[in-house]
Amino acid sequence: MKSVQDIRALFDRLIGEERLEKAVFSRARGKTVKKAVALPFAGAGGLRYQIQRYTADNKVLHENLTPAETAALTVLSSGEFAQTDLFTTSGEGSFLVSSKGQVHVTVPLSAGAGNAPKAEAAAHDRKKQYLLDPVRHASFLSALGVSDENGRLFDKKRAKFRQINRFLELLDDVYDKLPAEGVLHVCDLCCGKSYLTFAVYYYLTELKGRAVSMVGVDLKADVIAYCGALADRLGCQGLRFVSADINRFDSGEPVDMVISLHACDVATDMVLDFAVRKKAGVILSTPCCHHEMMHTIKSEKLSFITRQSMLKQKLCDAATDALRCLKLEAFGYTVETLELVDPEETPKNVMIRAHLPQAKNPLRMKLAREEYLAATALLGTTPTLGLT
Repeated sequence: MKSVQDIRALFDRLIGEERLEKAVFSRARGKTVKKAVALPFAGAGGLRYQIQRYTADNKVLHENLTPAETAALTVLSSGEFAQTDLFTTSGEGSFLVSSKGQVHVTVPLSAGAGNAPKAEAAAHDRKKQYLLDPVRHASFLSALGVSDENGRLFDKKRAKFRQINRFLELLDDVYDKLPAEGVLHVCDLCCGKSYLTFAVYYYLTELKGRAVSMVGVDLKADVIAYCGALADRLGCQGLRFVSADINRFDSGEPVDMVISLHACDVATDMVLDFAVRKKAGVILSTPCCHHEMMHTIKSEKLSFITRQSMLKQKLCDAATDALRCLKLEAFGYTVETLELVDPEETPKNVMIRAHLPQAKNPLRMKLAREEYLAATALLGTTPTLGLT
């Protein structure tokens, strides 16, 4: 392959034989569009190709082409972008095109189709498997080490990718509980390396088109510095990171939503306490490492369970989260517990999801408080952050 005509012939062959799975165009020559991706899909009128252009102002523009209109792919390869990476059913290939139109093949692509199958074209109107797309959001996923720059997930990070996508699905179910207009104020407490922070940021800003004021909080100053630098590099407006003790942290703003992924032991209680104090409209928290009650439970009535260490741990895990739910209900929240991921991937798979209704139920709040006090009496323990 030596010229633009060769590129056209290559695309014509791949499309004619329906072997093209994906084309990624990078190294933009202009400043308006950063990257483009072409994907096949099964439209109402037959096979189509969708071009997704990722602009410098973090928008995604879509254009759908029939096979006869795919000369546009040659224009992308030879005019708008210097590099093209091809993924086909018969192999992968890459090439660079100079400003003078000279083609340099960096990864040769198999010339013949042989017995290669046709590329699978997804139904255009089918619900996406994931809210977070590894190609569309490759910028932050690759920066965090979840995928490469073309959106291919690393094997060791597939579980993390599924985890944060499931979190987004559970958020999507209660999105209508958030304010419909204006800036959304979000806190991610005990954010760690901030996989979830960036995922929720992209969900709100790109998928929902919302303006946000979002803060990730964690004690580890070096991790916070890294996340802050990454947010700046990715141009994440309205996203900041703060190194602080969440027990003393105050965002200085109203809070619409509090999220937390695996805050360890009583840190989860601190997260919920913060959310209650700020009257956050939505709470999504996945607890981790229920140590406190293991060391404090003292109940003769439950000794038939607590004398067995493994069963005691299971009891303390369930009882701790049940008390957390009761506490939220005592402050007027509607609460449910959900499975975050498959238990085979991690035992830390419970999410506490709550929202604050416009009209609280005083009777339910009173009963929840009474249930909480009765349960702690039965367990012979009082959590550090109880009904405060």
